[in-house]
Amino acid sequence: SSPPLLMEIAVSTHEVRISQLDAINALPLYPGENLLWDENVVPSLNYTGQDALALPKLNLQYLTFHDYLLRNFNLFRLESTYEIRQDVQDATLRLRPRLAPDGKTVFQGWARNCLPIEAFSVSTVAAANLGENKPAFVTAEVTYDVGGCRDYRLRKEWEDFREHDVLFLLTVRAKYKMGENPPHTQAKSKEDYCLEYIRGCEVVGYLGEDNQVWNRNDRKHPGLPRGDKRTLRVLLDPAQYKLDVEAKQSGAIDTSVYNTFNIIMKRKAQENNFKAILECIRDLMNTDIVVPSWLHDVLLGYGDPHASFYTQINPIATVDFNDTFVDEEHLKASFPGKDVTVKPNAKGSKVPPFRVTFPKEGEDGPLVAEAYLQPEAGPYPEDKPKMNSVKFTPVQIGAILAGVNEGLTQVVGPPGTGKTDTAVMIVSNIYQNFPGQRVLLVTHSNQALNDIFEKIARLDIHERHLLRLGHDAEKLETEEDFSKWGRVQYMLQKRLDLLEEVGRLARSLGVVADVDYSCESAQHFFLFNVVARWEEYEHKMNTAKDAARVRSEFPFNDFFSTAPESLFKEGGSFEEAMHSAKGAMKHLKDMFIFLEECRAFEILRTYQERAKYLISTQAKIIAMTCTHAALKRHDFVRLGFEFDSLVMEESAQILEVETFIPMLLQAQPINKPSRLKRVVLIGDHNQLPPVIQNMAFQKYSKMDQSLFTRFVRLGVPYIELNQQGRARSEIAKLYNWRYKALGDMAHVSAREAFQKANAGFAHEYQMVDVGDQDNGYESEPNPHFFQNLAEAEYIVSVFTYMRLVGYPAERITVLSTYNGQVSLIQDVAERNASYAPHIGIPGRIATVDKYQGQQNDFVLLSLVRSKTVGHLRDVRRLIVACSRARLGLYVFGRKDLFSNCIELTNTFDILTKRPSKLQLVLGETFGEVQRASGDEGEKFEVKGLHHMKAIVGQRLQEEAVIRHTKDKIAYQEWMLQMGMQQP
Repeated sequence: SSPPLLMEIAVSTHEVRISQLDAINALPLYPGENLLWDENVVPSLNYTGQDALALPKLNLQYLTFHDYLLRNFNLFRLESTYEIRQDVQDATLRLRPRLAPDGKTVFQGWARNCLPIEAFSVSTVAAANLGENKPAFVTAEVTYDVGGCRDYRLRKEWEDFREHDVLFLLTVRAKYKMGENPPHTQAKSKEDYCLEYIRGCEVVGYLGEDNQVWNRNDRKHPGLPRGDKRTLRVLLDPAQYKLDVEAKQSGAIDTSVYNTFNIIMKRKAQENNFKAILECIRDLMNTDIVVPSWLHDVLLGYGDPHASFYTQINPIATVDFNDTFVDEEHLKASFPGKDVTVKPNAKGSKVPPFRVTFPKEGEDGPLVAEAYLQPEAGPYPEDKPKMNSVKFTPVQIGAILAGVNEGLTQVVGPPGTGKTDTAVMIVSNIYQNFPGQRVLLVTHSNQALNDIFEKIARLDIHERHLLRLGHDAEKLETEEDFSKWGRVQYMLQKRLDLLEEVGRLARSLGVVADVDYSCESAQHFFLFNVVARWEEYEHKMNTAKDAARVRSEFPFNDFFSTAPESLFKEGGSFEEAMHSAKGAMKHLKDMFIFLEECRAFEILRTYQERAKYLISTQAKIIAMTCTHAALKRHDFVRLGFEFDSLVMEESAQILEVETFIPMLLQAQPINKPSRLKRVVLIGDHNQLPPVIQNMAFQKYSKMDQSLFTRFVRLGVPYIELNQQGRARSEIAKLYNWRYKALGDMAHVSAREAFQKANAGFAHEYQMVDVGDQDNGYESEPNPHFFQNLAEAEYIVSVFTYMRLVGYPAERITVLSTYNGQVSLIQDVAERNASYAPHIGIPGRIATVDKYQGQQNDFVLLSLVRSKTVGHLRDVRRLIVACSRARLGLYVFGRKDLFSNCIELTNTFDILTKRPSKLQLVLGETFGEVQRASGDEGEKFEVKGLHHMKAIVGQRLQEEAVIRHTKDKIAYQEWMLQMGMQQP
């Protein structure tokens, strides 16, 4: 009988509901202060898996792509919020805000990632776009002072922000007076951290002296203002700005949020890409997603998992393996159990390259391999093809064959099995078999991308078709610059060089026209002068069949007179002479084909237009990280970027949505099928998954599940590489139990490095017990920051011993399972190096997680924990830790603790068969050892840490005496040479 109540019920029943998509489109992408500490959605508890949480989950199956993206969007947003909260908590504690006598907040501490704000103002609030109720964009200007950054590197960090970098604006209000300290209780809310507001912003650029955004590439721009003041123009979140304005108008807050900011905070670049990825996911949710029909059901987790494998789609009958096989024997051995018929090439030789024809599905015929002759390379060194030298295993050949065919190919690569080489050869074979198609190469890390790209650059793939996108392109260890701007410059320079060659060719033919003015004039010259002469010459020679005339009447003899070797062999047959002539003509054709590709760079006038053409059309193999793909997806779609094949390395380490995004980098025409023809995922689900910091999101929501792992769990066919060539057989036994049938490549037993023992050590691997007798106890100075001083000192002592024996520092890596221990080992090693500079520090000190995908000859591993096993209980982390060493692995930890952990039994049963005291062989020198691997020599047992320190100390003293004696003798010899008297 209450009209207002009835009205409310009627309205709520019949009103139009806001859709999920509309709600997400209206959602601020930066977390606010209320979301940061909302334990209901961002739990901070150490989740054990016992309770249910109100969080979305990543499953094996999804209803639609919208459902799939929605779950990933929410989880990625909350995980980013948790990481930002960790940084904010750390920063505010370090800043130590206190109340001054006048009631203002002052900061008695210092944080590397924070600076006080001098001034802040909102400069532009643009009108809303049609159909929206929030501003189109909001810009602001923030000023800060870098004068307090005394360290040059720190100052450079605050003066080197780039467009699209994300910063945070904080309002910090002190609760305690100067001289007071907060109670020693665990902070649980924003008030405990003195945080009132936090807003995110995106950098547009620095304001220069003319108050305009500074373009660092514009030499005419006056540059940054002199002095220490820096002003940034930033973009605020329009959705958040609208909410803040409404809150002020409604009286929910007293003053505008944007008048209160007093701290600007930055984060590490590699951890701060969340906004771009969230925007990318949101854009995909507003787009009709089109994927190949053979991939659609598999992505959603339905249908026959085998339907996406190449044998179920349309296998290629004849595959040109080019130089994949090194010889005929390798070819036959690559198809065990198959009858392989090899046909010779035109010269009667059975040498690579080979084309292989496979019998039709269901037929039991032989494989027919045909050797063929490539066109004559031409007389110049750059014309000679680059040949593969890797002898791939039969399983790797199977992976290469599957990767060249259309469909989904999954390759599981255990440690050291040549995943990268396999990926490189897949890319090379796609390039050779389908010259008009484009390949997108994606990895998780920049280092892995550079490794695979460097190997691709060494194969027979023309460098004009290679492109490496991203900030770390300059770290490629290649002579050429494969970055976007480097490739543009390369094409412009090659245009000039080739036009100069065209001019020289014209002069050699007696053509006086200005044919080398442009690419277009060069093409006319080629058609009417070069091709015409060649056709006339070829017709005459095929009629005459005279080798002498082939050599004497060749129309381009003058042009090729500068070649480093003679074009024709004296006394050769007619066929050989024509073969050489055709090789020379191929050189000319390739030159003019290259010039035709340079034509677009001649027509386009700006570097930006040329770079866009390079990405959208010119490059055939484009490499980038998965993060770069997510950051730049909008730009790629706008450019009309297209590709036919996706090859993804380290795919088991990539978040599921970050694997999905690269599949959708190209614009999709309406009512047309996807251009994507093949997807190759290479990884190892038995090693570490994507890194998720929040345990609730990791264990409950399964956010650390990669798409690669989900496909394996769904039963999608995969090819598991089965021979490793990284480590000694003895070391490989520590982890090969995790795989089906992981054996060794032939060179593991054949190479000298694997046959010889490690100098100064009785064993190739050993677990050294650092227990109570050495005070091997863990400590935790900060939450989850575990350290073990005894293990750190033991490892540094062993490293020093190795250096005294002669081991190069760069061939030794020190690993630990915790960041705290890495920091402690670094400190101990640097302190040790200060006393003995010639010893230095290890080539790399890192956590196991960050070292995944890398290797070194000798690894010293610290397990740290003494009370509980910790996160080494995850077998995948143990596999990574034990598989980084090639020649020597020495593990330091508490033997009783880890050997009794049932999850680790398979590895520690092998480790504990050897003595738990470090055993050395004294008197040996690195590089001069004659002991065979397995020969323990004359063992000397180290009783513990203090004994090891004493051994190293004695060796250092002996070395110092020897060095002093050598220096004295050298000084005396110098005095005699100079004719000077001894003092």
